[in-house]
Amino acid sequence: MFRRVIWIVLDSVGIGEMPDAADYGDTGSDTLGNIARLRGLNLPHLAHLGLGNIKPLAGIAPAADPQGAFGRCTLASPGKDTTTGHWEMVGIHLERPFPLYPRGFPADLMAEFERRIGRRTLGNKPASGTEIIKELGEEHMRTGEPIVYTSADSVFQVAAHEEVIPLAELYRICEIARELLRGPHEVGRVIARPFAGTPGNFTRTPNRHDYAVPPPPGMLLDRLQECGVSVHSIGKISDVFLGRGIRDSQKTRNNADGMSKTLDAMQNAAGGLIFVNLVDFDQQYGHRNDVEGYGAALEEFDAWVPRFQEALAADDLAIFTADHGCDPTTPSTDHSREYVPLLVSGPQVRHGVNLGLRATLSDIGQSVAVNFGASIARGASFLPQIV
Repeated sequence: MFRRVIWIVLDSVGIGEMPDAADYGDTGSDTLGNIARLRGLNLPHLAHLGLGNIKPLAGIAPAADPQGAFGRCTLASPGKDTTTGHWEMVGIHLERPFPLYPRGFPADLMAEFERRIGRRTLGNKPASGTEIIKELGEEHMRTGEPIVYTSADSVFQVAAHEEVIPLAELYRICEIARELLRGPHEVGRVIARPFAGTPGNFTRTPNRHDYAVPPPPGMLLDRLQECGVSVHSIGKISDVFLGRGIRDSQKTRNNADGMSKTLDAMQNAAGGLIFVNLVDFDQQYGHRNDVEGYGAALEEFDAWVPRFQEALAADDLAIFTADHGCDPTTPSTDHSREYVPLLVSGPQVRHGVNLGLRATLSDIGQSVAVNFGASIARGASFLPQIV
Protein backbone atom coordinates (compact mmCIF):
# COMPACT_ATOMS: atom_id res chain seq x y z
CA MET A 1 0.00 0.00 0.00
CA PHE A 2 2.85 2.37 0.93
CA ARG A 3 6.28 1.71 -0.52
CA ARG A 4 8.02 3.35 2.39
CA VAL A 5 7.12 4.18 6.01
CA ILE A 6 8.92 6.85 8.04
CA TRP A 7 8.08 6.34 11.71
CA ILE A 8 9.35 9.01 14.10
CA VAL A 9 9.16 8.55 17.88
CA LEU A 10 9.19 11.88 19.72
CA ASP A 11 10.63 10.38 22.88
CA SER A 12 8.46 11.18 25.93
CA VAL A 13 6.01 13.57 24.22
CA GLY A 14 2.91 12.38 26.06
CA ILE A 15 -0.55 13.90 25.70
CA GLY A 16 -2.34 13.47 29.01
CA GLU A 17 -2.54 11.13 31.99
CA MET A 18 -3.97 7.65 31.59
CA PRO A 19 -6.70 6.41 33.97
CA ASP A 20 -4.14 4.52 36.08
CA ALA A 21 -1.71 7.45 36.32
CA ALA A 22 -2.30 7.74 40.09
CA ASP A 23 -0.90 4.23 40.56
CA TYR A 24 2.40 5.56 39.17
CA GLY A 25 2.37 8.85 41.07
CA ASP A 26 1.55 10.74 37.87
CA THR A 27 -1.77 12.41 38.61
CA GLY A 28 -2.01 15.63 36.58
CA SER A 29 0.76 14.73 34.14
CA ASP A 30 0.22 16.02 30.61
CA THR A 31 3.48 16.69 28.83
CA LEU A 32 2.12 18.53 25.79
CA GLY A 33 -0.88 20.03 27.56
CA ASN A 34 0.99 21.44 30.52
CA ILE A 35 3.83 22.87 28.44
CA ALA A 36 1.29 24.53 26.15
CA ARG A 37 -0.60 25.93 29.14
CA LEU A 38 2.38 27.18 31.16
CA ARG A 39 4.92 28.15 28.49
CA GLY A 40 2.96 28.34 25.28
CA LEU A 41 3.80 26.42 22.11
CA ASN A 42 4.03 27.61 18.52
CA LEU A 43 3.48 24.40 16.52
CA PRO A 44 1.65 25.47 13.34
CA HIS A 45 2.77 22.54 11.18
CA LEU A 46 1.89 19.85 13.72
CA ALA A 47 -1.40 21.68 14.28
CA HIS A 48 -1.99 21.55 10.52
CA LEU A 49 -1.61 17.76 10.69
CA GLY A 50 -4.19 17.55 13.49
CA LEU A 51 -2.31 17.85 16.78
CA GLY A 52 -4.91 20.24 18.20
CA ASN A 53 -7.69 17.90 17.07
CA ILE A 54 -6.49 15.10 19.37
CA LYS A 55 -7.49 17.02 22.52
CA PRO A 56 -7.75 20.67 23.60
CA LEU A 57 -4.30 22.26 23.86
CA ALA A 58 -3.82 25.87 24.93
CA GLY A 59 -2.92 28.02 21.94
CA ILE A 60 -3.15 25.13 19.44
CA ALA A 61 -6.52 25.31 17.75
CA PRO A 62 -8.08 22.28 16.05
CA ALA A 63 -7.46 22.37 12.31
CA ALA A 64 -10.56 22.86 10.17
CA ASP A 65 -9.11 20.43 7.61
CA PRO A 66 -6.37 18.33 9.24
CA GLN A 67 -3.86 17.23 6.62
CA GLY A 68 -3.78 13.66 7.85
CA ALA A 69 -5.16 11.31 10.50
CA PHE A 70 -4.93 11.91 14.23
CA GLY A 71 -5.57 10.05 17.46
CA ARG A 72 -4.11 8.81 20.74
CA CYS A 73 -2.60 5.49 21.79
CA THR A 74 -2.91 3.78 25.15
CA LEU A 75 0.13 2.12 26.70
CA ALA A 76 -1.44 -1.27 27.42
CA SER A 77 1.61 -2.76 29.18
CA PRO A 78 2.43 -1.90 32.79
CA GLY A 79 5.26 0.59 33.15
CA LYS A 80 6.29 3.82 31.47
CA ASP A 81 9.84 3.46 30.21
CA THR A 82 11.65 3.36 26.87
CA THR A 83 11.79 -0.39 26.47
CA THR A 84 8.16 -0.89 27.48
CA GLY A 85 6.89 1.70 25.00
CA HIS A 86 9.06 0.67 22.08
CA TRP A 87 8.45 -3.04 22.63
CA GLU A 88 4.70 -2.47 22.70
CA MET A 89 4.92 -0.58 19.40
CA VAL A 90 6.29 -3.70 17.72
CA GLY A 91 3.77 -6.08 19.29
CA ILE A 92 5.31 -7.10 22.63
CA HIS A 93 3.11 -6.61 25.71
CA LEU A 94 4.69 -6.99 29.14
CA GLU A 95 2.95 -8.87 31.95
CA ARG A 96 4.93 -6.96 34.58
CA PRO A 97 7.03 -3.80 34.31
CA PHE A 98 10.80 -3.84 34.17
CA PRO A 99 12.23 -3.18 37.66
CA LEU A 100 13.12 0.34 38.78
CA TYR A 101 15.56 1.34 41.52
CA PRO A 102 14.64 4.75 42.96
CA ARG A 103 16.89 4.08 45.98
CA GLY A 104 19.75 2.44 44.11
CA PHE A 105 20.54 -1.23 43.62
CA PRO A 106 20.47 -3.74 46.52
CA ALA A 107 23.67 -4.10 48.52
CA ASP A 108 23.99 -7.84 47.86
CA LEU A 109 23.64 -7.30 44.11
CA MET A 110 26.32 -4.60 44.13
CA ALA A 111 28.64 -6.74 46.25
CA GLU A 112 28.43 -9.56 43.71
CA PHE A 113 28.91 -7.13 40.82
CA GLU A 114 32.03 -5.68 42.47
CA ARG A 115 33.37 -9.18 43.14
CA ARG A 116 32.95 -10.16 39.49
CA ILE A 117 34.55 -7.02 38.03
CA GLY A 118 37.34 -6.90 40.64
CA ARG A 119 36.68 -3.25 41.55
CA ARG A 120 34.68 -1.26 44.05
CA THR A 121 32.12 1.20 42.65
CA LEU A 122 30.91 4.73 43.26
CA GLY A 123 27.43 6.19 43.22
CA ASN A 124 24.70 3.55 43.16
CA LYS A 125 21.81 5.99 43.06
CA PRO A 126 19.41 7.60 40.59
CA ALA A 127 21.05 10.57 38.92
CA SER A 128 21.42 12.67 35.83
CA GLY A 129 24.31 11.32 33.78
CA THR A 130 25.98 14.69 33.42
CA GLU A 131 25.48 15.60 37.07
CA ILE A 132 26.88 12.37 38.49
CA ILE A 133 30.10 12.58 36.48
CA LYS A 134 30.41 16.19 37.65
CA GLU A 135 29.93 14.98 41.24
CA LEU A 136 32.02 11.79 41.21
CA GLY A 137 34.26 12.06 38.13
CA GLU A 138 37.29 13.35 39.99
CA GLU A 139 37.04 10.62 42.66
CA HIS A 140 36.61 8.06 39.89
CA MET A 141 39.83 9.27 38.23
CA ARG A 142 41.68 9.06 41.54
CA THR A 143 40.39 5.59 42.55
CA GLY A 144 39.68 3.85 39.24
CA GLU A 145 36.26 2.87 40.59
CA PRO A 146 33.46 2.99 37.97
CA ILE A 147 30.37 5.09 38.64
CA VAL A 148 27.12 3.12 38.80
CA TYR A 149 23.78 4.91 38.60
CA THR A 150 20.23 4.47 37.42
CA SER A 151 17.43 6.76 36.24
CA ALA A 152 13.69 6.89 35.74
CA ASP A 153 14.15 4.14 33.17
CA SER A 154 14.86 0.52 34.02
CA VAL A 155 18.61 0.91 33.50
CA PHE A 156 21.93 0.01 35.12
CA GLN A 157 24.41 2.61 33.88
CA VAL A 158 28.18 2.50 34.27
CA ALA A 159 30.18 5.67 33.69
CA ALA A 160 33.95 5.70 33.34
CA HIS A 161 36.62 8.04 32.01
CA GLU A 162 38.10 6.60 28.84
CA GLU A 163 41.66 7.26 30.08
CA VAL A 164 40.99 5.55 33.42
CA ILE A 165 38.97 2.54 32.27
CA PRO A 166 39.53 1.87 28.55
CA LEU A 167 36.47 1.24 26.43
CA ALA A 168 37.13 -2.48 26.06
CA GLU A 169 37.25 -2.87 29.84
CA LEU A 170 34.14 -0.72 30.35
CA TYR A 171 32.26 -2.84 27.85
CA ARG A 172 33.46 -6.00 29.63
CA ILE A 173 32.19 -4.59 32.93
CA CYS A 174 28.79 -3.90 31.36
CA GLU A 175 28.65 -7.39 29.88
CA ILE A 176 29.21 -8.77 33.38
CA ALA A 177 26.40 -6.56 34.68
CA ARG A 178 24.09 -7.75 31.90
CA GLU A 179 24.78 -11.37 32.79
CA LEU A 180 24.22 -10.68 36.49
CA LEU A 181 21.00 -8.72 36.05
CA ARG A 182 18.60 -11.57 35.38
CA GLY A 183 15.43 -12.81 37.05
CA PRO A 184 13.85 -10.22 39.37
CA HIS A 185 16.64 -7.73 38.58
CA GLU A 186 16.40 -7.97 34.80
CA VAL A 187 16.54 -4.28 33.95
CA GLY A 188 15.60 -3.19 30.45
CA ARG A 189 19.09 -2.00 29.58
CA VAL A 190 22.65 -1.92 30.88
CA ILE A 191 24.38 1.15 29.45
CA ALA A 192 28.09 1.95 29.14
CA ARG A 193 28.52 5.71 29.59
CA PRO A 194 32.13 6.68 28.78
CA PHE A 195 33.29 10.26 29.31
CA ALA A 196 36.42 12.34 28.83
CA GLY A 197 37.92 15.65 29.92
CA THR A 198 39.14 17.07 33.20
CA PRO A 199 37.40 17.87 36.52
CA GLY A 200 34.98 20.69 35.92
CA ASN A 201 35.02 19.99 32.18
CA PHE A 202 33.84 16.42 31.77
CA THR A 203 31.88 15.51 28.65
CA ARG A 204 30.27 12.23 27.64
CA THR A 205 31.77 10.70 24.50
CA PRO A 206 29.86 9.14 21.56
CA ASN A 207 31.03 5.64 22.59
CA ARG A 208 27.93 4.80 24.61
CA HIS A 209 26.86 1.17 24.24
CA ASP A 210 23.55 -0.37 25.31
CA TYR A 211 23.01 -3.98 26.39
CA ALA A 212 19.27 -4.53 26.15
CA VAL A 213 17.10 -7.47 27.11
CA PRO A 214 16.55 -9.48 23.91
CA PRO A 215 13.02 -8.92 22.61
CA PRO A 216 10.90 -12.08 22.33
CA PRO A 217 10.75 -13.54 18.81
CA GLY A 218 8.01 -12.61 16.40
CA MET A 219 7.99 -8.85 16.91
CA LEU A 220 7.55 -6.45 14.00
CA LEU A 221 11.20 -6.15 13.01
CA ASP A 222 11.55 -9.94 12.87
CA ARG A 223 8.48 -10.18 10.65
CA LEU A 224 9.71 -7.47 8.31
CA GLN A 225 13.06 -9.21 7.97
CA GLU A 226 11.27 -12.46 7.10
CA CYS A 227 9.45 -10.57 4.34
CA GLY A 228 12.65 -9.05 3.00
CA VAL A 229 11.67 -5.52 4.05
CA SER A 230 14.66 -3.30 4.79
CA VAL A 231 14.68 -1.43 8.09
CA HIS A 232 16.91 1.61 8.62
CA SER A 233 17.09 2.84 12.22
CA ILE A 234 18.12 6.26 13.47
CA GLY A 235 18.89 7.11 17.10
CA LYS A 236 18.57 4.53 19.86
CA ILE A 237 16.16 2.22 17.99
CA SER A 238 18.89 -0.30 17.19
CA ASP A 239 20.02 -0.39 20.82
CA VAL A 240 16.48 -0.98 22.11
CA PHE A 241 16.03 -3.97 19.78
CA LEU A 242 19.64 -5.23 19.83
CA GLY A 243 19.81 -4.64 16.08
CA ARG A 244 17.27 -7.39 15.38
CA GLY A 245 15.77 -7.12 11.91
CA ILE A 246 17.64 -3.87 11.22
CA ARG A 247 19.63 -3.70 8.02
CA ASP A 248 21.57 -0.55 8.87
CA SER A 249 21.51 1.98 11.68
CA GLN A 250 22.87 5.37 12.64
CA LYS A 251 23.35 6.84 16.10
CA THR A 252 22.64 10.50 16.69
CA ARG A 253 24.18 13.29 18.74
CA ASN A 254 20.94 15.20 19.31
CA ASN A 255 17.53 15.88 17.77
CA ALA A 256 18.94 18.11 15.04
CA ASP A 257 21.34 15.36 14.00
CA GLY A 258 18.49 12.84 14.03
CA MET A 259 16.32 15.02 11.84
CA SER A 260 19.19 15.59 9.41
CA LYS A 261 19.92 11.87 9.21
CA THR A 262 16.23 11.16 8.64
CA LEU A 263 16.26 13.37 5.54
CA ASP A 264 19.47 11.69 4.35
CA ALA A 265 17.90 8.25 4.80
CA MET A 266 14.86 9.37 2.84
CA GLN A 267 17.15 10.31 -0.05
CA ASN A 268 18.95 6.96 0.01
CA ALA A 269 16.33 4.36 1.02
CA ALA A 270 13.91 3.64 -1.82
CA GLY A 271 11.53 1.57 0.31
CA GLY A 272 11.01 -0.22 3.60
CA LEU A 273 10.86 1.27 7.09
CA ILE A 274 12.85 4.23 8.41
CA PHE A 275 12.45 3.99 12.20
CA VAL A 276 13.59 7.07 14.15
CA ASN A 277 13.87 8.05 17.80
CA LEU A 278 14.47 11.69 18.76
CA VAL A 279 15.63 11.46 22.35
CA ASP A 280 16.36 15.06 23.40
CA PHE A 281 12.80 15.74 24.53
CA ASP A 282 13.23 13.06 27.18
CA GLN A 283 16.94 12.99 27.92
CA GLN A 284 17.78 16.68 27.82
CA TYR A 285 14.56 18.34 28.95
CA GLY A 286 11.94 16.03 30.45
CA HIS A 287 14.18 14.46 33.09
CA ARG A 288 15.63 17.86 33.96
CA ASN A 289 12.25 19.59 34.29
CA ASP A 290 13.40 22.09 31.68
CA VAL A 291 10.08 23.45 30.46
CA GLU A 292 11.64 26.12 28.24
CA GLY A 293 14.09 23.67 26.67
CA TYR A 294 11.34 21.12 26.04
CA GLY A 295 9.10 23.71 24.43
CA ALA A 296 11.90 25.03 22.26
CA ALA A 297 12.76 21.48 21.12
CA LEU A 298 9.13 20.90 20.11
CA GLU A 299 9.14 24.14 18.14
CA GLU A 300 12.44 23.16 16.48
CA PHE A 301 10.86 19.89 15.36
CA ASP A 302 7.75 21.66 14.13
CA ALA A 303 9.87 24.08 12.07
CA TRP A 304 11.56 21.06 10.45
CA VAL A 305 8.29 19.37 9.47
CA PRO A 306 7.89 21.26 6.14
CA ARG A 307 11.33 20.05 4.98
CA PHE A 308 10.32 16.54 5.96
CA GLN A 309 7.04 16.81 4.05
CA GLU A 310 8.80 18.11 0.96
CA ALA A 311 11.00 14.99 1.01
CA LEU A 312 8.03 12.60 1.14
CA ALA A 313 7.49 10.55 -2.00
CA ALA A 314 4.02 10.04 -3.45
CA ASP A 315 3.71 6.59 -1.85
CA ASP A 316 5.24 7.37 1.55
CA LEU A 317 3.51 7.03 4.92
CA ALA A 318 4.66 9.24 7.81
CA ILE A 319 3.90 8.41 11.46
CA PHE A 320 4.65 10.69 14.42
CA THR A 321 4.11 9.28 17.91
CA ALA A 322 5.79 8.83 21.33
CA ASP A 323 6.63 6.05 23.77
CA HIS A 324 5.47 7.54 27.12
CA GLY A 325 5.38 10.93 28.82
CA CYS A 326 7.94 12.91 30.80
CA ASP A 327 6.13 16.04 31.97
CA PRO A 328 8.73 18.71 32.83
CA THR A 329 6.15 20.84 34.65
CA THR A 330 5.60 18.40 37.54
CA PRO A 331 7.87 18.04 40.60
CA SER A 332 8.88 14.54 39.47
CA THR A 333 11.75 14.09 37.02
CA ASP A 334 10.49 10.58 36.23
CA HIS A 335 8.63 9.43 33.14
CA SER A 336 4.86 9.86 33.31
CA ARG A 337 2.09 7.40 32.59
CA GLU A 338 0.40 9.13 29.64
CA TYR A 339 -1.37 8.51 26.39
CA VAL A 340 0.79 9.28 23.36
CA PRO A 341 -0.20 11.28 20.28
CA LEU A 342 -0.61 9.68 16.88
CA LEU A 343 -0.30 11.73 13.69
CA VAL A 344 -0.36 9.88 10.36
CA SER A 345 0.16 11.67 7.05
CA GLY A 346 1.37 11.34 3.48
CA PRO A 347 0.24 12.21 -0.04
CA GLN A 348 -2.13 9.22 -0.13
CA VAL A 349 -3.48 9.53 3.42
CA ARG A 350 -7.07 10.73 3.79
CA HIS A 351 -7.45 14.12 5.45
CA GLY A 352 -9.28 14.69 8.69
CA VAL A 353 -9.55 11.06 9.83
CA ASN A 354 -10.05 10.73 13.57
CA LEU A 355 -8.34 7.49 14.58
CA GLY A 356 -9.74 7.87 18.08
CA LEU A 357 -8.30 6.33 21.21
CA ARG A 358 -6.31 3.25 20.22
CA ALA A 359 -6.18 0.37 22.69
CA THR A 360 -2.43 -0.13 22.36
CA LEU A 361 0.73 1.24 20.77
CA SER A 362 0.83 -2.10 18.93
CA ASP A 363 -1.78 -0.70 16.54
CA ILE A 364 1.06 1.26 14.94
CA GLY A 365 3.24 -1.80 14.52
CA GLN A 366 0.34 -3.84 13.17
CA SER A 367 -0.40 -1.13 10.60
CA VAL A 368 3.23 -1.17 9.45
CA ALA A 369 3.24 -4.97 9.37
CA VAL A 370 0.04 -5.21 7.31
CA ASN A 371 1.35 -2.60 4.90
CA PHE A 372 4.30 -4.85 4.08
CA GLY A 373 2.32 -8.09 3.95
CA ALA A 374 3.06 -9.30 7.47
CA SER A 375 1.32 -9.41 10.83
CA ILE A 376 2.21 -9.33 14.53
CA ALA A 377 0.50 -10.88 17.53
CA ARG A 378 -0.98 -7.68 18.95
CA GLY A 379 -2.72 -4.60 17.66
CA ALA A 380 -5.33 -3.59 15.10
CA SER A 381 -4.26 -1.95 11.84
CA PHE A 382 -5.63 1.52 11.11
CA LEU A 383 -4.71 1.31 7.40
CA PRO A 384 -8.35 0.78 6.28
CA GLN A 385 -9.27 4.07 7.92
CA ILE A 386 -6.62 6.22 6.27
CA VAL A 387 -6.69 5.19 2.59
